[in-house]
Amino acid sequence: MTQDLSPAERYAAARIRAAEQATAFAPFRDMYEFDLDPFQVEACRALEAGKGVLVAAPTGSGKTIVGEFAVHLALTQGRKCFYTTPIKALSNQKYSDLVKRYGPEKVGLLTGDNSVNSEAPVVVMTTEVLRNMLYAGSQSLRGLGYVVMDEVHYLSDRFRGAVWEEVIIHLPESVTLVSLSATVSNAEEFGDWLDTVRGDTEVIVSESRPVPLWQHVLAGRRMYDLFEEETDHGGRGAARREVNPDLVRLARMENSRTYNPRDRRRGKVVREADRERERRQRSRIWTPGRPEVIERLDAEGLLPAITFIFSRAACEAAVQQCLYAGLRLNDEEARQRVRTLVEERTATIPGEDLHVLGYYEWLEGLERGIAAHHAGMLPTFKEVVEELFVRGLVKAVFATETLALGINMPARSVVLEKLVKWNGEQHADITPGEYTQLTGRAGRRGIDVEGHAVVLWQRGMDPGALAGLAGTRTYPLRSSFRPSYNMAVNLVSQFGRHRSRELLETSFAQFQADKSVVGISRQVQRNEEGLTGYREGMTCHLGDFEEYAGLRRDLKDRETELAKQGAAQRRAAAADSLEKLKPGDVIHVPTGKFAGLALVLDPGLPAGRAGGHRGGCEYHDGPRPLVLTAERQVKRLASIDFPVPVEPLERMRIPKSFNPRSPQSRRDLASALRTKAGHIVPERHRKPRSSAADDREIARLRKELRAHPCHGCDEREDHARWAERYHRLQRDTRQLERRIEGRTNTIARTFDRIVALLTEMDYLRGDEVTEHGKRLARLYGELDLLASECLRDGVWEGLSPAELAACVSALVYEARQADDAVAPKLPSGKAKAALGEMVRIWGRLDALEEEFRINQAEGVGQREPDLGFAWVAYQWASGKGLDEVLREAEMPAGDFVRWCKQVIDVLGQISAAAPPEGSTVARNARKAVDALLRGVVAYSSVG
Repeated sequence: MTQDLSPAERYAAARIRAAEQATAFAPFRDMYEFDLDPFQVEACRALEAGKGVLVAAPTGSGKTIVGEFAVHLALTQGRKCFYTTPIKALSNQKYSDLVKRYGPEKVGLLTGDNSVNSEAPVVVMTTEVLRNMLYAGSQSLRGLGYVVMDEVHYLSDRFRGAVWEEVIIHLPESVTLVSLSATVSNAEEFGDWLDTVRGDTEVIVSESRPVPLWQHVLAGRRMYDLFEEETDHGGRGAARREVNPDLVRLARMENSRTYNPRDRRRGKVVREADRERERRQRSRIWTPGRPEVIERLDAEGLLPAITFIFSRAACEAAVQQCLYAGLRLNDEEARQRVRTLVEERTATIPGEDLHVLGYYEWLEGLERGIAAHHAGMLPTFKEVVEELFVRGLVKAVFATETLALGINMPARSVVLEKLVKWNGEQHADITPGEYTQLTGRAGRRGIDVEGHAVVLWQRGMDPGALAGLAGTRTYPLRSSFRPSYNMAVNLVSQFGRHRSRELLETSFAQFQADKSVVGISRQVQRNEEGLTGYREGMTCHLGDFEEYAGLRRDLKDRETELAKQGAAQRRAAAADSLEKLKPGDVIHVPTGKFAGLALVLDPGLPAGRAGGHRGGCEYHDGPRPLVLTAERQVKRLASIDFPVPVEPLERMRIPKSFNPRSPQSRRDLASALRTKAGHIVPERHRKPRSSAADDREIARLRKELRAHPCHGCDEREDHARWAERYHRLQRDTRQLERRIEGRTNTIARTFDRIVALLTEMDYLRGDEVTEHGKRLARLYGELDLLASECLRDGVWEGLSPAELAACVSALVYEARQADDAVAPKLPSGKAKAALGEMVRIWGRLDALEEEFRINQAEGVGQREPDLGFAWVAYQWASGKGLDEVLREAEMPAGDFVRWCKQVIDVLGQISAAAPPEGSTVARNARKAVDALLRGVVAYSSVG
């Protein structure tokens, strides 16, 4: 090729190659055995040019290479790089990857409860750790050049997402930000915001998967392609994809052949032969069992596979089902390799704990190449599963959706059992974004030619809806940012109230809220143009017609108001007269279907009405008398039948033997009614004089109207029609303006309410943060203010370390499912009293939040402390054995370890925030940490 170039062209090409070799990117690219994709090259070059980058690309496409280039740049330039992740497991994995490349002396790890070489030039950490460092003004921030935010789309998470925005807003301007995101539909919008708050940011979006993805549905013995002809191979082209007609026919057949034992044919119950024929016709449609699915995938060469099941218990059950079915995916050599690695990784776990943790059942599954993976597992066990899966020694994993969060665990196939999951509040369909995230694990780059996503057939499945999920490759990024008490005191401490308010208005949440009013603002502008035209149409040469129209409107409004008052008074008078009725009163029903003479059998008074006769029924919507009409009908009347008050015309005795259900009884009593009162002519109700005739306001308005110059205009009614249109449009415009006002400055208004409450409680005094406020600034978490108040009131003074651990657990623990039926078991003595006092303090704070309009439904405020882990934390901190603690806790080991670590994290904060002198809390908090950090909690994982 170069032989065809002229000398000048060859010289120019050589200069370009020389320039590229002089960049930091060239040696970095040489570290990889494969060629980088165009989006990776573009992002790395933008980084080297000094720009921030937002990279949005599918799961498994290699976004992290851009983050690794930021690490390479920092080391080349002698600066620091912080690599942040949303979960500890991902931090541990990235730490291991970077240590392999750069050595342990250059890489550190910070995950809240663990610190490894924290002053290294490259530190991997959870996002919360970096947020806390920023607020504390940590010395570790000196020399920081790059921050990588892996899985930045996590800022949509309603519980933790705000932390990502806090970091992005508060990072020093000198820091270059690298944001790595799954494919989101509003990447440009997010990039615009990053450009606003961080400076020049390049947005790089890649829709292409590195490994094509094929979509299937497994029904019975057959694997159907979801699409008739998947010519775009999972997003590489723009070809139109049609749902496989075989699948559509299958769904139609299942719906039409549903057997009902109550069906009747020719007057006889369906015969057994008919049922058998029906069963044979439907025999192609069933949901295969879990062992059957794995065997099928193995036979078709589609292992290793991850089967996503949205239940921890179901993941464990799936492994047991495969074991009982005799499934073996490993040969003897692989079994030995598995056993060797497992024994090596679990050597530090005491033998007595292994049995409690279900080690031997877990090991049997691993040796056969089958495992579960979920948050309830011991972290060490999860990490072993991940390592074995990557090495190809575990070939079938049953996992919850937490595995899809970025852990490097790709498979050839992904199986989805159902398209419905529990979202914490209800069973809901998975979203297109969740489907993309889950199926993104399918297809290992450099290993597989193609990946496969398999959805199991379920009764009532709609292939069209599934195709919609699979065809929607993106989902929008929505901010979950809300100010908190800790955030407020930290911001005021650093920037003062005014500057803090301005900073919050730069959040992505406010950016999105402001953009959402753009359409409304345009409508307001169009309305204002219309108002100008209407104003011209109602212009009168005799005077100000807008003023005249206002008088007409005021007059109409006053007349309407008086008419409503009159109608209400008449209804009240009619209801009052009905309440005075007694059984035996003869009345005249003025209107309605049953107008005419009637005898009251039961006055039907409202429920709880004092005095008067009370019949068999009571009503909440006014009296509803039961009457016998002169035409022998017994009917329950309503207030609508009495627009005017009613007076008894006569009295009659109702025989005790009267039965309203007996036609003879009704006939006899109706005859007596006609004889007794048929000749009486009821008084005609006179309509009362209108209150408008004597109303001074109406008289004044009519006088001003007649005196107005426009009253004599020949085109007065034409002008009035234009004025009415003007008024309606003006009213609509004001409503739109109120909507705009409600959406703008929403974050700042919430901040103002939080600051007002903190000022009331003496945490803030203007721009000054009090001693109480400084303590609150060191407490992070959902119940930060409650923790601060407990320290302030000395609730935890005099508690033992185990008792303190029990109390602190209430600040972090949240039961997976609310169970108000059974009161949690609590430690006795001081701990129980302290927990009770914590709940009382929360009640006081809750009342204050209501007073200051701080709404928990909007993600702001203090939830009620959950005492469900207090006994477990107390037992473990008291030195009880794992077997006893887990048996009483009735929770998986992984959950136990996770909650213990969160308690340890908050205890660390409390030891730093508590008064160093004259208080036992700081010392006992440190002792409680030591008491909790033992056994499975201590050796559970690196981070």
